[in-house]
Amino acid sequence: MQKWYHIIPKNTGLSIYAWIIFCILPFYFIFRTFGTLEIVFGILMILLFFTAYRVSFLSKNWTVYLSVGIEMVISVIMTVLLGYVYFALFLAFYIGNIPHKAGFITLYVVHLVTTIASVTIGFFTQNEIFLSQLPFIVLSVIGVILLPLTIYFRNKREALESQLEAANQKLSQLDVLEERQRIARDLHDTLGQKLSMIGLKSDLARKLVDVKPDTAKNEIHDIHQTARTALKEVREMVSNMKGTKLEDEITRIQEMLKAALIDFHMEGNPELTNTPLFVENMLSMCLKEAVTNVVKHSGASSCTIIITTSAEEVLIEVQDNGIGMMNKKDTYAENGLQGIRERLEFVNGNLNIKSGNGTTLTIRVPKVIQRTEQEGLL
Repeated sequence: MQKWYHIIPKNTGLSIYAWIIFCILPFYFIFRTFGTLEIVFGILMILLFFTAYRVSFLSKNWTVYLSVGIEMVISVIMTVLLGYVYFALFLAFYIGNIPHKAGFITLYVVHLVTTIASVTIGFFTQNEIFLSQLPFIVLSVIGVILLPLTIYFRNKREALESQLEAANQKLSQLDVLEERQRIARDLHDTLGQKLSMIGLKSDLARKLVDVKPDTAKNEIHDIHQTARTALKEVREMVSNMKGTKLEDEITRIQEMLKAALIDFHMEGNPELTNTPLFVENMLSMCLKEAVTNVVKHSGASSCTIIITTSAEEVLIEVQDNGIGMMNKKDTYAENGLQGIRERLEFVNGNLNIKSGNGTTLTIRVPKVIQRTEQEGLL
């Protein structure tokens, strides 16, 4: 709704000067009558109309309809008694700015009916005046019909455009936040794996430095190489978010488990065919986090990775013979498995956990989603 100091309508196709003329014209119609009572009555009607018009912009709820009702009565009186019909245009502008559909329709219909009725009566009571301004009266009636509809739908469109713009801004902010979270997860998984390996090899080198110095030197050399590899991967990830092939990740996992003195067993073929790099990268990051959890939390001596592909899905199982999850309610949060679930949501995959004598993590990604993703990349 417009403020009270915006009561002169804007963006209606008429110059502001035309609306000022409409404000002044009533005095012409009043003073053309030479009766003192008629002049006083007309001036009071003008003052009352613009007072009610201002109040209508400041009002809420039922007072809006009361003030508009008073304005309609004044408009009818001015039309029938003094031949001044242009107050109807001010009302048409105001009614078009009513946001509520029911209120708009009600006032629009009432205003249209009263305007047409008062103009019709005016032709009989003020025939000479009406005939002298017939073109303007016709334009006024057309304005009463079209102006509220034009303003109402324009305001609705502007409101929808504002909501759409706000929604787009919110989506952009969510995209940025999601991308930050994804990068944070990827950095956590990459550095977590490498730092875990460095920690394990450091402990091993410390134990061997006095017993087997040559072996300790080899472990220190491996620590150096692992640190260089971690730095390279972080740089590549930050610069272009490089995708990771599953078979390359299996090689790194094997080295990590070897450093942790955990036996590694592999079943299936890690070389995936007809799989988008985006999906394969998600699977690689999920597998990396799963094996990191085995090294850090399971206390296992053996880890088996099973990769099964079919026409419907890709299935990866990570099995260990460790202590299991011990039925913790916050297992997902504590062991970083929530990150795996969030990644799998991007490709409509899912994660299942079985814990007993050891733990089995099952990662599934449907093939139909992979084909859809692939088609979207072509």
